[in-house]
This record gives sequence, C-alpha cells and structure tokens, in this order.
Amino acid sequence: MDRVALRGLKARGHHGVFPREREEGQTFIVDLVLGLDTRPAAADDDLAKTVHYGIVAEEVVSIVEGDPVDLIETLAERIAQACLKYDGVEEVEVVVHKPDAPITVPFDDVTITIRRSRV
Repeated sequence: MDRVALRGLKARGHHGVFPREREEGQTFIVDLVLGLDTRPAAADDDLAKTVHYGIVAEEVVSIVEGDPVDLIETLAERIAQACLKYDGVEEVEVVVHKPDAPITVPFDDVTITIRRSRV
C-alpha cells in the first residue's frame, strides 16, 4: 500500500468539553496518511486515478472548523470517515493535535491517533 501524507493542517475549531473551549475556540493541527495504490495514476500520469490531496485538505479543515464535538477522538473519527469516502483510499491514519488543551501543567501537545480502513 502506498502512502500520501499531509502534515500540519491547521484550523480553528470550537471542540472541547469546557464552555471556554466552545466559546473561544482554539487551533487544531491534523496529520493524515492515506493508504492507496498509486500505480495506476503514476502509469498514466493522471490525477483522476489518485486522491487529490488538496481537496482532502480542504475537507479536513472544513470538518475541524465545523460542528463542535466534545472529544478529539470524535473529531478524528469524523476526519477518518471522510477520508475513506474518496475513491482509492483503502486506509487512513489520522492524528489530531490539540496544543492548547486546558491542562494545568506544562506540556507540548496532546494527540489522538487512529487508523481506519475500508475492511
């Protein structure tokens, strides 16, 4: 399985369980790895035979900016399911970063990583 990776997609969302997170929002960062067979696209040099990562990126940002959820686990699942709807994408790994999570001790980042496939 070949991989197409998008790293560091940034969007402002209003996800979280605390009222402040819902009201003020915060930056979320998403990394994706899409699993697909790129040989048909490479053989014909044809974008239509692979995933258009620009369109995928726009949809992921739209999901992050869209309807709020309590958990980044839910956000990651929504992103994964959207990615699997693209023709040819057989599996996806989604990492959602929440670098401004409401934690009272020093930290660098909070992430959730999920892997989903069509199977």
